[in-house]
Parts: sequence; C-alpha cells; structure tokens
Amino acid sequence: MSKVIVITGASEGIGAELARQLGKQGHKLVLGARTESKLKQTADSIDAETLAVPTDVTKRTDVENLRDQAIAKFGHIDVWVNNAGRGITRPVLELSDDDLDDMWSVNVKSVMYGAQAVVPHMRARKTGQIINVSSMLGRIPMASVRSVYSACKAAVNSLTANMRNDLRGSGVDVTLIIPGMVATGFHMNTRHAPETRPEAPPGMQIQTAEEVAAVIVDAINKPVPEVYTNPAHAPVAAKYYQDVAAFEAQMGA
Repeated sequence: MSKVIVITGASEGIGAELARQLGKQGHKLVLGARTESKLKQTADSIDAETLAVPTDVTKRTDVENLRDQAIAKFGHIDVWVNNAGRGITRPVLELSDDDLDDMWSVNVKSVMYGAQAVVPHMRARKTGQIINVSSMLGRIPMASVRSVYSACKAAVNSLTANMRNDLRGSGVDVTLIIPGMVATGFHMNTRHAPETRPEAPPGMQIQTAEEVAAVIVDAINKPVPEVYTNPAHAPVAAKYYQDVAAFEAQMGA
C-alpha cells in the first residue's frame, strides 16, 4: 500500500538513498533539505511522485512549512523520517559555545520540531509513524572527536523512547534507527572536518547507505521500537553497558 513519507536530510547520503528505495516501492515522497540544488537532483532521480521542499530543520517555521506542503500536495502524512543531522570533529575540552549550539540545533531540535509539527496530524488520523535516525555513538561514546554529536544522539535516543511512551495507544508508532559508521559524505560535512576520515572503532563495521536505507524501509513496512542497522552492533552495545571500564580498556589497548 502506497504511503506518504516525509524525509528530512534527503539531498544526499542515507536520506537520498532511502527516498530512492521507497520510490521504487511506489510511495509518495516529500523531501526536505537545506541545499535546494542537491535536493532537486535527488528528487529528479526518483521514479515516483515526489515533492521537494527546501528546508532548514533548525528553523521551526521551515519544518512546519514542510508539513504543510506535504499535506497540501498529498492530503495527509503517513510517515515522518527525522534523518537530518550533522557531526563534529572536536573533543570535549576544545568545544566552543557555537559548537554546542550548532550540534544541538541540527541534531536534537530538528527531531523535536519534526515530531511536534506532525504528531497532532497523525493523532487526529489515529495512525502514523515517526522515525528518528540516531547513531551507535549515541549508545556508546567510543569516538571522542564526535563528543557533543554523541551527546546529542544520546538525547535523541531518550527523546524517542519518551515519545514512544507518550504515544502508546494513539495509533502512532515511534521508531529509533541506530546506524554505525556509514560510507557517505558525512565525515566531510562534519563541523571542523579534517582531511582524513577517522578509522572505525573496534567492533564497528562500515555499512553502505544502501544497507542502512534498506533497514529503514523494513522498519516502515513493519514498525519496531528500535533497530540497529547492523545486527552485530547490538551485542557490542550490550558489552559496553555490562562493564564500561573493561570496554574502554579494550578500546585503548
């Protein structure tokens, strides 16, 4: 059955690939991203009914406009994917106020704006799904240069769980997606990005955007509370929480 699906951060990487895979299944797509030219390229590459809406997810009015344009075009919204985000390459003791504010706005406020914009619509229809894209670093802070990015994704994890509890019985599903390292342009778009990509931490396998998007598609077809895009990462997270000291010692070995 065709659904109306809104995706933020849809101009490249996971968001663009997700749009392409969903388009092949015949879903109607509403794509939001800040860079209009890249967003149009993505929309043009999809063989499905698609609406591209330039959107800065750090601005509540832009996110509400994305919602309004989607409803005006297709009549309703079935799924909202909070995918937009940005990393950082700076350890905790070097962070500035601007670093903190930027990371919080892009990675956390954007999720809150998206949910607050669309949930009343979904509640009224008694059906819908919110999907928040987090990171393995939000569960295990094992890359110190990602510092406040990890902290923001941990906040997304908590907000998502609380949102799911708040919406229980409403007909609105809430899903957390937990990717690890993904072979996209994410690294080069990080704040304070160096020229070289950091190596994958122990136990972290690099996935493709296609692999991650396929997991999100599955979560849309069959909603779940949360899912690691690589099943091998779940036991890594469990090991971390079982003995943090041992885990950190092994990483530093």
